[in-house]
Amino acid sequence: MLLGLSDGSLYGISWKGEFCGAFELNHFPDDSSTVTPLQNSLSNGLASAETSGAFVPDLKVSRRCATAIVQLELCFPMRLLLVLYSDGKLMSCSISKKGLKQPEFIKVEKELGSGDAVCASVASEQQILAVGTRRGIVELYGLAESASLIRTLSLYDWGEISGMPNLRYSMDDTGSVSCIAWTPDNSAFAVGWKSRGLTVWSVSGCRLMSTIRQIGLSSVSSPVVKPNQDCKYEPLMSGTSLVQWDEYGYKLYAIEEGSLERILAFSFGKFCLSRGVSGMTYVRQVSYISQNWPVQHVAASKDGMYLVVAGLHGLILYDMRMKKWRVFGDITQEQKIQCEGLLWLGKIIVVCNYIDSSNAYELLFYPRYYLDQSSLLCRKPLLAKPMVMDVYQDYILVTYRPFDVHIFHVKLFGELTPSNTPDLQLPTVREVSIMTAKSHPAAMRFIPDQVTGESTLNNHVSTEEDLFDKETARCLILRANGSFMVDYGYRGMQILAGSSFLQLDPELEFDREVYPLGLLPNAGVVVGVSQRLSFSACTEFPCFEPTPQAQTLLHCLLRHLLQVSLVLLFSFSVYRRYVLSDGRLNIKV
Repeated sequence: MLLGLSDGSLYGISWKGEFCGAFELNHFPDDSSTVTPLQNSLSNGLASAETSGAFVPDLKVSRRCATAIVQLELCFPMRLLLVLYSDGKLMSCSISKKGLKQPEFIKVEKELGSGDAVCASVASEQQILAVGTRRGIVELYGLAESASLIRTLSLYDWGEISGMPNLRYSMDDTGSVSCIAWTPDNSAFAVGWKSRGLTVWSVSGCRLMSTIRQIGLSSVSSPVVKPNQDCKYEPLMSGTSLVQWDEYGYKLYAIEEGSLERILAFSFGKFCLSRGVSGMTYVRQVSYISQNWPVQHVAASKDGMYLVVAGLHGLILYDMRMKKWRVFGDITQEQKIQCEGLLWLGKIIVVCNYIDSSNAYELLFYPRYYLDQSSLLCRKPLLAKPMVMDVYQDYILVTYRPFDVHIFHVKLFGELTPSNTPDLQLPTVREVSIMTAKSHPAAMRFIPDQVTGESTLNNHVSTEEDLFDKETARCLILRANGSFMVDYGYRGMQILAGSSFLQLDPELEFDREVYPLGLLPNAGVVVGVSQRLSFSACTEFPCFEPTPQAQTLLHCLLRHLLQVSLVLLFSFSVYRRYVLSDGRLNIKV
């Protein structure tokens, strides 16, 4: 256990009762000393450091800190320790493989933030650091990219009316950030302010929920004051002192500033569909859900007639037409599956399975007509935990950190029926490692070309070796830093065509209030959901009204093509004007 003290020093204690004593971190990484023991520091006030087994490194004494430590954030998978001081300085420190057992190896790497940090929280899965500031804004830093600033989030333009810049939220309205909490899957985080309100953002910067009313909307959205009462119908109107997600990110608990008599609970729905699904209702399979709650992943077949659902263990299949569920007949087989992702490949269910005993990942292929170990078509070990997965026709895309792309070609020999045992092979057709990538991908999707003919997998046999080059030549990429990229062919970023590519990174601007749900490649449209708030006189909690939204890609692609054409024309013009002759540079007017 590591304690941060009011004098700026750290104090280490082991669970065996071994006291390491107080020590300081050197705030200057270029200095040779990193940890400095304090003179006359006793272990627990009873024995000296020498008798209690405290470490006493022979290091020179550094400048004493004048500010207190207000927060310690430990991320053991990244061997990262964040130390936040009351003066707003945030220090990033590295630790040894043994964690805090060897405090003498704690080394200050760099100072993060803008010098006015008040809280910090690490998303270890995304390798992103969220820093709350006194200015009321949140800064996101990519820890895998030398802690570079990814984006800044604020309520400055929340609900702003065009042409009315005075209708904007500032620090005077919300105060400084008071707390930040990431969801367990690191896909979103909640931010509370000292003076007013609570907001939830996605990792890509989309505002998902806010208790603060949107400026400029109708009067229905404005907080209402009851007659003869001092209660405004806006939750956390006095500020947020603490927020905490539940184990699976379905509920967010918050405590209002200065109010200790109640805890507010906000319920959330999680997006786990990889494809669109029909609007038909269906009956829950109670026995499976009750034993494997909560639902972790959902995937719908291309025609929307089959739905596969995975909880903590195993998976279950629902037939929309027959309104029947299909489960594993052997519950022991079900318990051996810890699903980390689901895909549909024609009539085949692809499961990304985590093997707890070996800390490894694999792909499992099951036919939809039978869920059993005997019907398993293929088991494909993966190199590491996949970040992004997608499927198109007979091809599966798997991406690992930092930006390694593998594409597998699914070859099915034999008829896919209950009476046959077909042979499924999964050769690798592309392996690309992009070492110079600015940021790892948060999502990737194949973009199909307009071609005729059906997938060979639907005919159960793959014969054309060059099908990939003809039908899946492009990919849409959303990176963790928010950049939205499209593989434009030989002029663009050839991510899926080989190791050599041109670094062309056009950023497409999208509405930040729209949470993207999917892509309609044939129409060139990104579809999503936007939410607005309305307040009712019968409750103090806001009502969230999701609205479908769509944004076309056409204008973004045209802008890119125009830019490329102008560059080519300019280059040709320059070539005609500057001509080399006999080793000399002549200028043609």
